[in-house]
Amino acid sequence: MSTELFTWSDDFSVGIQEIDEQHKVLVGLLNQLHEAIRDHQGSATSREILDRLADYTRTHFTVEESLMRVTNYPDFPGHKAQHEELIRQIRELQEKLDTGKAAISFELLHFLKVWLTKHISETDKRFGSHFLGVPLAADWSPEVEAAMNSKKAWWRFW
Repeated sequence: MSTELFTWSDDFSVGIQEIDEQHKVLVGLLNQLHEAIRDHQGSATSREILDRLADYTRTHFTVEESLMRVTNYPDFPGHKAQHEELIRQIRELQEKLDTGKAAISFELLHFLKVWLTKHISETDKRFGSHFLGVPLAADWSPEVEAAMNSKKAWWRFW
């Protein structure tokens, strides 16, 4: 029986390899945080893992949002708002931890697991379907094609 808080499965795949790999990193960090709390590794260790999770989450959201912009994802504003709300909640938690008004707990882990599971399974999968349906490689215009095939093409000198 697994002692992980969150076990990744292909059911969570959104069909975009880079996004799936980043989701696996987030799941791994969440599981590390769970292990630190479960094994009483101390608040400093738990906080360090939470900070890494928060930093990686921001990076991941930036990548996702970039892909949404370049594919003109129609639900970009709503998806981005969900990202911003989670970042706000994590920042608020970090401030409470700094002032001793909160502790990293199993309740926090449960919240993060539920949020991540729901976000991947619903919101990210909708984006994945959109992304996979968008042709990303545009055909060259006839003028560009002619210039690229020209014997005078500048890049042939490199």
